[in-house]
Amino acid sequence: MQLSLASKRVRIAAAGAALAVGAGLYTAGAASAEHSVPRTDKEIPNLTKVTDKIKAYYGDTVDKNGQHYASPDSNYAKQVADIEKKAKAQLEKAVKNQAGKKGAPKPAIVLDVDDTTLLTYNYELQQGFHFTPESQDAYLKSTDMAPVFGMPQLVNWAQSKGITVFFVTGRDEHQRDWSVRNLRNAGYKPAADTAHFYLKNKKTPPAYLPCGATCTTVEYKAGTRKHIESQGYRIVANFGDQFSDLQGGYAQHTYKLPNPMYFLP
Repeated sequence: MQLSLASKRVRIAAAGAALAVGAGLYTAGAASAEHSVPRTDKEIPNLTKVTDKIKAYYGDTVDKNGQHYASPDSNYAKQVADIEKKAKAQLEKAVKNQAGKKGAPKPAIVLDVDDTTLLTYNYELQQGFHFTPESQDAYLKSTDMAPVFGMPQLVNWAQSKGITVFFVTGRDEHQRDWSVRNLRNAGYKPAADTAHFYLKNKKTPPAYLPCGATCTTVEYKAGTRKHIESQGYRIVANFGDQFSDLQGGYAQHTYKLPNPMYFLP
């Protein structure tokens, strides 16, 4: 994740959260990511109330160590389960259509990591929804994030049906080992090796990305998907929690997972 994007994420996190939780939090003409200068205080959602709504949506639970986790009975989990059900039905059709077609591109799925395969909820609450690269490093180095409800089962099922799994994340290359450990411990069976797990490499960006170290999220992710398809794959489904994970093409179907905690352009 580039520092410039990280700082932008901090500035608009509250507005993004309010928009995702529901239109009822804003009055007409309310502030948004596009309208960032409120005319009056009435256009600003109360941050404490927004946080309370986020916690209620995730079914906030606290363990004996004071760590916060989402509940499998939460409205968040139910919404995710509905998305996964639709995705699995589409993937079943893709597998059926692929059967017996020699020489056709191999089916693949692409998944983002944060809040698509691994849930950042505990980290976000620890930081007060104030992301910094330093705090993320410290957390990932020592702590495993919980999986997004149902995603290991969906991903492992897809692999069992002959669909190749790729992870494409905005995390930095130096976070690879921590991320691989977490994916494995969270129950994901597909190999998160260098051929199937793409992280941002700002020091030595790959030649297939013309934008190099200056890629936007859309350029980086779409360019990586294009590279994957150039290797003989057809991406039948692309999963992400941000619209920027999904834009730019090179995927037959896209699935937006819910995330009211932050917004990344």
